[in-house]
Amino acid sequence: MSEAETSAAPQADENDTVNTDDLFAESEIAADYLEGFLDIIDSDGDIDELTRGDRPVVEIVGKGLGKLIGQNGATLEALQELARLAVYRKTGEHSRLMLDVGGYRANRRKELTELAEKTVQKVLDSGRMVRLEAMSAFERKCVHDVINATEGVESESEGSEPNRRIVVRPVAS
Repeated sequence: MSEAETSAAPQADENDTVNTDDLFAESEIAADYLEGFLDIIDSDGDIDELTRGDRPVVEIVGKGLGKLIGQNGATLEALQELARLAVYRKTGEHSRLMLDVGGYRANRRKELTELAEKTVQKVLDSGRMVRLEAMSAFERKCVHDVINATEGVESESEGSEPNRRIVVRPVAS
């Protein structure tokens, strides 16, 4: 998990559980910010605010949203950071807000799960380490989740942004 992911923990109440109302409030703040952004760039899109697990989530859906995703999701990542800053500015707390545009993250998660499964099989068959291409923090987490749920292999991230990548290796028996 990246430093940004670990340092931006959700707020908990005295029972040490995440307050769903606070998470939803974060998603509403981000949605308002993003709605203003869409107006400025004269782009259409419906915005849904929700929570998923212990994270606030904002989804922008509609047609012609590719410019909000950018190459390899770079624009999406930047918009997510801007939305997180908007939440911070209003609440004074760091947010773990997740932004998805046009289902990009959901589709990418599916692709990365398949990549991770193929990589696991390659490592198990060959007994050799495999080094994957550089990925964003979101992408690395998706791959690490699959690797961590699989016996016989382990993964770790190496390098520094923007060239941080995952190494998958067999577990020594």
